[in-house]
Amino acid sequence: MSLQESQGAAARERIARLRQVMRTRDVAAVWVPSSDPHLSEYQPGRWKGREWMSGFTGSMGTLVVTADFAGLWVDNRYWEQADAQLSGTGIATVRTTNAPGLPFIDWLAANVAPGQAVAVDGAVLGLGQARAASSLLTAKGVTLRTDLDVVGEAWPNRPEMPAAPVYAHDLAPMSRADKLQALREELGRLGVTHHFISTLDDIAWLTNLRGADVDYNPVFLAHLLVEPGAVRLFIADGKVPDALRRALEEDGVTLAPYAQAAPALGALPQGAKLLLDPRRVTYGLRQAVASGVSVVEALNPSTVAKSRKTPEELAHIRSAMEQDGAALCEFFAWFESALGRESITELTIDARLSAARARRPGFVSLSFATIAAFNANGAMPHYRALEESHATVCTPGSPAQGLLLIDSGGQYTTGTTDITRVVPVGEPTAEQRRDFTLVLRGMINLSLARFPRGTRSPALDALARAPLWAEGMDYGHGTGHGVGYFLNVHEGPHGISQTLPNDAQTALEPGVVTSNEPGLYRPGRWGIRIENLIATVPAETTAFGEFLRFETLTLCPIDTRLVDPGLLSRAEADWLNAYHATVRERLLPLVEGAARDWLLKRTEAL
Repeated sequence: MSLQESQGAAARERIARLRQVMRTRDVAAVWVPSSDPHLSEYQPGRWKGREWMSGFTGSMGTLVVTADFAGLWVDNRYWEQADAQLSGTGIATVRTTNAPGLPFIDWLAANVAPGQAVAVDGAVLGLGQARAASSLLTAKGVTLRTDLDVVGEAWPNRPEMPAAPVYAHDLAPMSRADKLQALREELGRLGVTHHFISTLDDIAWLTNLRGADVDYNPVFLAHLLVEPGAVRLFIADGKVPDALRRALEEDGVTLAPYAQAAPALGALPQGAKLLLDPRRVTYGLRQAVASGVSVVEALNPSTVAKSRKTPEELAHIRSAMEQDGAALCEFFAWFESALGRESITELTIDARLSAARARRPGFVSLSFATIAAFNANGAMPHYRALEESHATVCTPGSPAQGLLLIDSGGQYTTGTTDITRVVPVGEPTAEQRRDFTLVLRGMINLSLARFPRGTRSPALDALARAPLWAEGMDYGHGTGHGVGYFLNVHEGPHGISQTLPNDAQTALEPGVVTSNEPGLYRPGRWGIRIENLIATVPAETTAFGEFLRFETLTLCPIDTRLVDPGLLSRAEADWLNAYHATVRERLLPLVEGAARDWLLKRTEAL
């Protein structure tokens, strides 16, 4: 039996086990979201129920199982991956778009009979989704059961809670006491007495702590309750060393068992006024709040505060970019010298690049799973090479031809990085160079932007798309996402994307860090994405107000072998040459030998 056949058989057996539990619990359908009690992008193993059940390893997707149907709803980033990984499982790929709505809820409403029940674990279900689903299903006479963990009942040997220790982040410029004081002042302005936080990066930032409970993100599983005169951190026993516990207590933070978070909400005093972020708390926790408590639903103040990096944090981030850029120089020097001489696969690239980063000072982990995608695989924006499915770039003596896209990043104690570069393997075609140059023009367009302070970040998305739109082209993802400071590589509330709300929470302010990553994808042929991280910084003050601009943080050459200079304006060419001059100046002191030679060659002016 092949590996694919074995995985398909395992998924069919798990679905059968789930259906047995469904019959026992008298539910007609089970909805399995990709989430945990903190609504994290990446889940610890204990909450990877959708992945365990289906075998699909993408970061997003919703599984629905009935007595005679199983389907996985995924958007266009994952269509091909889902088709491949679900083959032989009996689970259908249900293709969705990025349009608003919850299509799997529409399907449930249309296919579950009145009087029957749909089960979903309320402990991992977002509040907004729960409300939308309850409204639609109730209108159809269908009951939504959120008090059952059907997947957990069907899951033998389910992973335990992660036990990695928590540690202090010593490079946090603002003290924990000052952050908590600023938060309390904001709570006072909002007129609330209590504030409950579940989002792990908010908690890590507020407490100046880090951990290793979630892949790629230096965070730890916990909830936080701010109340008059006290702060309670709900965390598993044994995760906080004694010395750190004492330091927390000096700042008014006491520890409580992780499982006591929901009971603590149920024990809040009558008349308390509680701030909850409806986008960042689960339905189960909202339901636990005592009935006599007044709830204010608004964005966590810490979410905005941590998005605005201080000058000291930006200085550390620049240092992280230098170390990351040096690692990339080392990797690309090896890659170009090894082409045609060594066997290189997408997996080789992942391993080599990860090793180069691991040698740099301050490196902690990758910031997400590396995307190394050759030719047609590059046309899948969230592709990931796997042992059972990956492409070979070249073998000894065998000529190679195509485009290699590498999207990767690292977590350093000084900051979080995220970069995408595309390089030619062999001689690029005129069409490839044209595609690349149009994407590059969009990236430069956004890099050069100046805008009034407070401009909503989604409003800038069109700047990066304009060169592609002019040629009748586009890409199906946002242009940029927020990035944390030695925290999550995806951070809100801002982002340069058409799908984000155009409200005050997404306003650009000094210190905000985002990615700048337009792309172009030709299915079955190649994909192009060029990504730098950029920081919002002051530009000038005029009679029309205060204006901001972007500082490019990422330091790595953009491969000019793929640039068609005839398509660049003088200003665009000047930007690229100036960028390469900066990259050369900042990275030369950190590299030597072949990496130094490669850097000098790839930063030559057009």
